Amino acid sequence: MSPGVHELTALLGRGTRFEGKLHFVGAVRIDGEFRGEVLSEDVLVIGEGADVQGTLRVGALIVRGGHLRADVRARHSIELHVPSRVEGSLHAPEIQLEKGVQFEGTCKMAPLDELPDAE
Repeated sequence: MSPGVHELTALLGRGTRFEGKLHFVGAVRIDGEFRGEVLSEDVLVIGEGADVQGTLRVGALIVRGGHLRADVRARHSIELHVPSRVEGSLHAPEIQLEKGVQFEGTCKMAPLDELPDAE
């Protein structure tokens, strides 16, 4: 799936909590609470109200709101939109931070050394 296509295949909605490893194909949106590891070559969307903590290895990450504390490696791109709060390390060939996003951490804009491990 190209990072520009965002038809959702799964949703972790508000009020839900998940802890563990998440592997998926397609686009997944998290609006609830997630703790753990995400592995995919596709698109992860983090919505308003989300609270995500862990390690993310994805094709593309779009953060539309919520609080993200993570080590993120995206093969294609990372987009951070207001009112997102992001803490951690970001690594992708393309990183976009919208004016007003709260970000604390490190950014590395370069191709990944390795592909996301989506077993």
